[in-house]
Amino acid sequence: MRDEVIITCALTGAGDTVGKSEYVPVTPEQIAASAIEAANAGAAVVHVHVRDVETGQGSRDVALYREVVRRIRESGVDVVLNLTAGMGGDLVIDDEDPLKPVDGTDLVNALDRLPHVEELLPDICTLDCGSLNFGEGNQLYVSTPDMLRTGARRIQELGVKPELEIFDTGNLWFATKLVEEGLIDAPPLFQLCMGIPYGAPPNPALLQVMVDMLPENAQWASFAIGRNQLPWVAESVLRGGHVRVGLEDNLYLSKGVKATNGQLVERAVRIVEDLGATVAGPDAARRILGLKERTR
Repeated sequence: MRDEVIITCALTGAGDTVGKSEYVPVTPEQIAASAIEAANAGAAVVHVHVRDVETGQGSRDVALYREVVRRIRESGVDVVLNLTAGMGGDLVIDDEDPLKPVDGTDLVNALDRLPHVEELLPDICTLDCGSLNFGEGNQLYVSTPDMLRTGARRIQELGVKPELEIFDTGNLWFATKLVEEGLIDAPPLFQLCMGIPYGAPPNPALLQVMVDMLPENAQWASFAIGRNQLPWVAESVLRGGHVRVGLEDNLYLSKGVKATNGQLVERAVRIVEDLGATVAGPDAARRILGLKERTR
């Protein structure tokens, strides 16, 4: 079990959750306020997506990221910034003509997923380490080996820490190759993502298998979606990992009780401390993860 545990709060995601809870933040002001709430509740890291303010759908608009980051930085609240770089990998195909992308497709190359990272230079950005059948229907998430090498190389040049998003064991296999090839600076940071259809199911035995596959010097966290989110905090801590909670992955504090991001972080803090571990603050998180010092 870890002595110091970093809590990440994934604030909003890009999923179709806006109509399911009034607490899911949409506007840059709401997302930044939710980040500050999560930090004050005990999250050392906030994971940021942005949404189109009119539709509530996920967005790659650099201006939206710029406003969220500005509001967080100007708030005076100390928190490690983790911006998603996974948007731009969605491919929805047509049943009759698989080569014809249909509505919902947002597929761009590796570098076109990074302009907000290049401009804003967060502490961390995500790198989704493989392609995936994303739920039912004909939606795929596309992230090929060549795309990942290109993205990893650029993120390394920027001095940003990539969080290697692992949705299944094959993703982990390839991510360790990125480490071996020198495209990921030490210590590598892995996020083991459980329960996303159709990636790795939220099975504790499978989590242990994935932990056993990690490079020796790796820092890692794990989360599970939906009702498994809060129990998974304990699973991750007991197996030596950090944790993630937040409305990107789960909308409820308990059955029928909708949560805010701050409430989910507070519950995670309680679980971590009840297990006998210490919740890491932002400075401790920077030390543990080997993050570069920022001047802005």
